[in-house]
Amino acid sequence: MNEPLPLLPLTLKDVSFEAGGKRLIKDLNCCFEAGPRTVIIGPNGAGKSLFLKLCHGLVPPLEGQITWNDSNEISSRFKQAMVFQRPIMLRRSVSANIHYPLKLRGILKRDRISLTEEALSRAGLGRLREHPARVLSVGEQQKLALARAWALKPQVLFLDEPTASLDPAATHAVEELIDAIHKQGAKVIMTTHDLSQAKRIADEILFLFRGRLLERAPVERFFRQPENDLAQAFVKGELLWWRLGKANRKNQRKRDGDK
Repeated sequence: MNEPLPLLPLTLKDVSFEAGGKRLIKDLNCCFEAGPRTVIIGPNGAGKSLFLKLCHGLVPPLEGQITWNDSNEISSRFKQAMVFQRPIMLRRSVSANIHYPLKLRGILKRDRISLTEEALSRAGLGRLREHPARVLSVGEQQKLALARAWALKPQVLFLDEPTASLDPAATHAVEELIDAIHKQGAKVIMTTHDLSQAKRIADEILFLFRGRLLERAPVERFFRQPENDLAQAFVKGELLWWRLGKANRKNQRKRDGDK
């Protein structure tokens, strides 16, 4: 019997995206391998959430290619999951929010039950299993969304600002769950606006600014001495909305000279 094809690597080549006549992602090139936790940072409007949606296939690129090692569309879809900043809860109980997606995947009932119970236990939601999911607190809903994703056993987990609206206690609980999912073999690709969280979670950092990937580095090196001048300013807490950066200024002068 043939071994299942790994989903990764994920390769983005010359990827651009446009909406309303505005280029939001520009000539993006990168490759993701299994293993290290990747955290994407940058100021508001940098394109972080859009980057994840492109990778997950929620929106198609205007230009360029996004390819998985497993090129089968259905198979690759089943091997990945995404959790949003404000997750969507089904009008069902807490346990049914995990059980029902497993049913849609065609997983046997006995396996659905065990996976659901294990996910609830991991997330600390066992006592709430019969509660309506939509009455949970924001933090509990986020933990449920992660438990639901974990139960699907994804090879890649995309997380879009998963703790943006949470208090410190809920943030800690969610970060512990993310760490457990990673330790079980999932590749975590996550966005955050919280630099302290990026330091806690990341193995590598991607820095985006105005739709461009300006720097990629191991987390320790990035926060100790980023190479890009905009990344340096961002780490220091400076406002970047008015800055182009050295590389972008050079490109802008070149474009102006071509006119």
